[in-house]
Amino acid sequence: MFEYTYFNREFMVKKKALRVWLPTPQRASKPKIPEAEKQQVEAQCQTFIELKKPSWVQPPNDRWGYVSDVYGKWYRSYFYFCATYSCKAPDAIMPEREVKFTRLEHAGAGKFHLAYFRHTGQWWQVYENLTLKDCLHTIEQEQLFWP
Repeated sequence: MFEYTYFNREFMVKKKALRVWLPTPQRASKPKIPEAEKQQVEAQCQTFIELKKPSWVQPPNDRWGYVSDVYGKWYRSYFYFCATYSCKAPDAIMPEREVKFTRLEHAGAGKFHLAYFRHTGQWWQVYENLTLKDCLHTIEQEQLFWP
């Protein structure tokens, strides 16, 4: 029942933690995005990407990696803005790699949550319940959401 531990030249009593099983509440399911809305969002985002591509794509660099292409794609209820980084150095481990840099999460009723990919390897949601127009305007204005 009790465990004795030698600590700091004194005998101290250490109690064991009581473990109890508790029921977990069910998670709310994410709203499904209708196929028509999905196609409309993708069309508007592709138009936005084509508009921003000249400023986001960088000129080739022989030594360091650079953004060679920017595109968008769906995965479940998320629309990702992705960049292809290229490195032409002869000792490069990977000549090309895909990096997702901005994420739109469908929140239902034409609203989206806006997040960026942090250096820690996690998505950080900055804005909630924005319209698509507001999301694209925010991406255009804030460098946080750029590749």
